[in-house]
Amino acid sequence: MTRILCLLSALLFTALPVHAEQLENIGNLEVHYSSFPSTFLTPEVANTYRIQRSRYSAVVNVTVLDKAQAGKPAVTAVLTGQAKNLLGTIKNLSFREIREGSAIYYIAELKHANEESFSFTIDVSQGGTNGQIAFKQTFYVD
Repeated sequence: MTRILCLLSALLFTALPVHAEQLENIGNLEVHYSSFPSTFLTPEVANTYRIQRSRYSAVVNVTVLDKAQAGKPAVTAVLTGQAKNLLGTIKNLSFREIREGSAIYYIAELKHANEESFSFTIDVSQGGTNGQIAFKQTFYVD
């Protein structure tokens, strides 16, 4: 299982576009996020977490850390969101929680076409703190 945690952590921090680190500060929360093709996951990891690997499927991964606590531990949160493509079609994101030791990840799967661009908006709520992250991503069929 440690191998899976390492892979998800690596994807969270290495699948990022070159232009910037993908994190937002919302009050005392540090929200890290990424999106990547589901084919980046090994079949074993995808199977363990019930993620469909497909050339036409992406994964949105969010982790919420509490900056007010020593060591910035991961905390539970409520996430809701949507992805809107350039034609204005909205796809609601259904996040589910994954726990591995002290790590907590929230993942959602998204179907896409080749070269389809999305604007993501994700609402994050945790212990009375609420905020939103927004980002854009284009997916390609490999």
